[in-house]
Amino acid sequence: MRNMKRVWTYLVIVAVAMLAALNYELFVFPNSFAPSGLNGICTIIQEVSGISVGYMSLLINIPLALIVYYKVSKPIAVRSMVYVVVFSVGLLILDRVDMSAIAYSTKTGTSRILGPLTAGIVMGYVYAILMKASAYTGGTDFVAAVLHSKYPEKSVYGLSFIMNAMVAVASYFVYDYKVEPVLLCILYSFATTTMAERFLKNGRSAVRFEIVTNYPEEISKEIISKLHHTATVFPAKGMYNGKEVDIVMCVVNNSQMAALSAIVERYPHTFAIMSQVSEVVGNFRHYSRQGQEVVPVLDQGDGKTV
Repeated sequence: MRNMKRVWTYLVIVAVAMLAALNYELFVFPNSFAPSGLNGICTIIQEVSGISVGYMSLLINIPLALIVYYKVSKPIAVRSMVYVVVFSVGLLILDRVDMSAIAYSTKTGTSRILGPLTAGIVMGYVYAILMKASAYTGGTDFVAAVLHSKYPEKSVYGLSFIMNAMVAVASYFVYDYKVEPVLLCILYSFATTTMAERFLKNGRSAVRFEIVTNYPEEISKEIISKLHHTATVFPAKGMYNGKEVDIVMCVVNNSQMAALSAIVERYPHTFAIMSQVSEVVGNFRHYSRQGQEVVPVLDQGDGKTV
């Protein structure tokens, strides 16, 4: 089972790498702008010199992957390099294919933001899937991983900001001294980050219920049997009338809010306080709405990405 999950994980990495390569050919290169990160710099070099991003991505990422392999994590480095190789080879292959019939180009007079916006959304999903598979896209991610392993107390977000700022500023001079490529680079970066965060948050966010009640046993049993979640009970005291009560705390999926609210409403003198939880971590099982256990489909190797 573990080997099958590992094979499936590598197949997913290969698929998203080809998707990223197709994304560049359809929405990035035809629209005269540079995306964020190291590939943005490679795109600018391609625009100036004609050297394919596929070649430059391999040339730059191979030594970085070796450093990650020896300094950070061997499985992460291998998985990330699989992505980089497939992405680079995919670009080199697609460069030889005439895709003008399906590529979206802003040179036709249509909306100039749709291409970069779509490219950013697609890359956001690519980033999110790779994070679930404990892999990187290379470039800045490799550098950030090495710095984080050496200086875990320091933030690596500054590095990404500097890299993206360099790409945005350079776009002005490379693409005929126009401000528009700079704005398109910023739009692409925003769309990528937003989509990646939303995609990851959908699987991690939850709702915490703090239920004040005189029926802790009954409510807990319903939570366990109907929602397949457990609960924690705390003794408490109502300060208005001085009576002893209990607080049942439970964390459920967003889709289960209505079901738990219905349970609470059936018990007299019971109310609940709800608050959004950004992430829930721990070694526990996940269940679907139908009560079936949800098994992660991607193998994460020896650790998660930073």
